Amino acid sequence: MLSGLVCAWSAAPAHAAGTPSSWESSALSLPTAHQLSQGEGVTVAVLDTGVAADHPAVRGRVITGPDFREDGMEPASPDWGDHGTAMASDVLKVAPKAKILSVRVNSDKDEGDGYEDLQRGVSPVAKGIQYAVDHGADVILLSLGTGEVGEFKNEDEVAAIGYAVSHGVPLLAGAGNSGDELNQPSAPAGYANVIAVAATKQGGGRADFSTVHEYNEVAAPGVDITSAKNTGGFWSVDGTSPATALASGVVALMLSHNHELTPAQVRAILTSTARHPDGGPNALLGFGQINAAAAVKAAGSPPVDKTLPVKHKGKQHFAAPAGTPKTTHPDLEQGPWMLGLGVAGVGLFMTIGGLLLALLGRRKSDAGAAMTPPSPGPFPI
Repeated sequence: MLSGLVCAWSAAPAHAAGTPSSWESSALSLPTAHQLSQGEGVTVAVLDTGVAADHPAVRGRVITGPDFREDGMEPASPDWGDHGTAMASDVLKVAPKAKILSVRVNSDKDEGDGYEDLQRGVSPVAKGIQYAVDHGADVILLSLGTGEVGEFKNEDEVAAIGYAVSHGVPLLAGAGNSGDELNQPSAPAGYANVIAVAATKQGGGRADFSTVHEYNEVAAPGVDITSAKNTGGFWSVDGTSPATALASGVVALMLSHNHELTPAQVRAILTSTARHPDGGPNALLGFGQINAAAAVKAAGSPPVDKTLPVKHKGKQHFAAPAGTPKTTHPDLEQGPWMLGLGVAGVGLFMTIGGLLLALLGRRKSDAGAAMTPPSPGPFPI
């Protein structure tokens, strides 16, 4: 479930040492953004599988936090920190002067990103969020997630997210990578206080795998992203994970330019300055692909934050501020779903009909079957 930053001015190189860059630099307008900010004074908490702090792409930028996954795996293992190191390098590709706070909350060897723990009432993610807030994180990156939001909602995790937002720390999570499969909604991206990031391919269109849902707010490059490999060197990564890491780097640039931004202002700026899709926001890309240059510039004069705490009334539900339930599929998806059902129904009808015709023909030809070799029939598919 898991993918040249060179300034246009004569400053230090705007990328972590040795981190190759590709189309994401121009797609996000990073060279222009780096004239205003490179992430100085900002700490991005990478809640992931751990970060190999000695990799040249991140060396000197990593603060190693606790291991809440507690599965006995050691940092020397090649299965430790694969995904997390890649995500940290993608953050630093965008915000090269930021710091990374690495908090291990899941494992590269887990199917489901360690979320099986939630069903036992334990949430390493919740512990990681609270630790990050209490230890100086300015942004929290959650390039993880799985399952239906309703199925995986966890009281501790929801409370931790609220704790982060109430302390002024924005959270970003990957929308999910099931857009070309079952298109399942994902937690924590589906929670109302988390900024959900979809993935784009070159040209700005939705990456085929990027989950399509109404919780999508913005998008970022997520195809063929060159990222650091925990065992050394680099590899190409696809997914809403690298898209979210790049987006988190943009938020670091914004906060470095204006450290007083609230989570609501960060969300408002990202959505208002994004390259909006034709026809307006949609379930594919939210408000569109992030424009880092415009977002950092807008951070200097943010909109007024009018959000206020309100007393909870009624039943608990997971809904967007507009009241749209997070656990429902948008109307956009119903057409393909119904078409799929229709095609499946026709296919089943044709299969049954074919079997009946075959049985009838076999009965008629049984008498001569011993003398006449059977003709080759259609292959099963």
